Amino acid sequence: MEQFEGKNILNFVKELPNDDVCKAYLTKYKWQDGFTCSKCQSHKGCMKKDHKYHCYNCHHVESATANTLFHKVKFGLQKAFCIVFEMTTSSKSLSSVQLSERYGVSQTSTWFFMQKVRKAMESSKKYPLEDLVHVDEFTVGGKEEGKQGRSYDSKKKKAIIAVELTNKHQVKRVYIKSIDDYSCKSLTPIFEEHIATSAKVFTDKWRGYEPLKDTYDITQIKSDNGKNFKKLHIIVHQVRSWIRTIPTHVSKDHIQKYFDEFSYRINRSQSKKTIWHSTIMKMVNHKPITNKQIVCKLN
Repeated sequence: MEQFEGKNILNFVKELPNDDVCKAYLTKYKWQDGFTCSKCQSHKGCMKKDHKYHCYNCHHVESATANTLFHKVKFGLQKAFCIVFEMTTSSKSLSSVQLSERYGVSQTSTWFFMQKVRKAMESSKKYPLEDLVHVDEFTVGGKEEGKQGRSYDSKKKKAIIAVELTNKHQVKRVYIKSIDDYSCKSLTPIFEEHIATSAKVFTDKWRGYEPLKDTYDITQIKSDNGKNFKKLHIIVHQVRSWIRTIPTHVSKDHIQKYFDEFSYRINRSQSKKTIWHSTIMKMVNHKPITNKQIVCKLN
């Protein structure tokens, strides 16, 4: 079975028409480098007819979904694959309410599975922004006041965004991080996690960036109502528009996952043909997490 590529949902369903074919797909790519028993680490085993591996050494039988983010998926692997397809290939993804109705899965089960997909979408933090980078803060949620400046409205979720631009000032990569306030302490993590010290960084005149100049090459200029950070503000507008289309409330505990999902799609806009498969592989290589763990981490 060849790696699926593309954004055509009809071709997708044609190539992966049922749970059994989806299990075969997962089996092939989970053990593409060979079998290793999760219990005894033995490499000796055989594939059973139901897409499970039998270890000759300890006789452990492992399914294709075991030890992955597909572990114990309750509504069938094909529906799970379809949800990943929708989240990765569309420009803005869909909400858990919309996907629940589309695939006949409860909204709760859909939401928990989407959180697992978003877990796979988290940045590895291995590839920092290296060239021209624009950084600014913004807010989402609450009443839109339409005024310039930093909002201290407690109902709004605060965030900081870093946008890497090409020489022609086209958006190259984006990272967004939820913050508690606009202090230097809150602004620092996005620099440490996502921006190389060699990058040429531009921010507005906010004093919270001043201490970071000791480590980073930061130039502070007037925002001029966003005109000097035009591409960045276009991205901010897209984030806000997307969050507003989500029919359920997105709390501060959840907002980072949505930022990760948005950035994930933006950063892979040049590889849309392979984004679904690469996401499946990230989910295969990630340790399983339970619904209880998701709730605990969000609270």
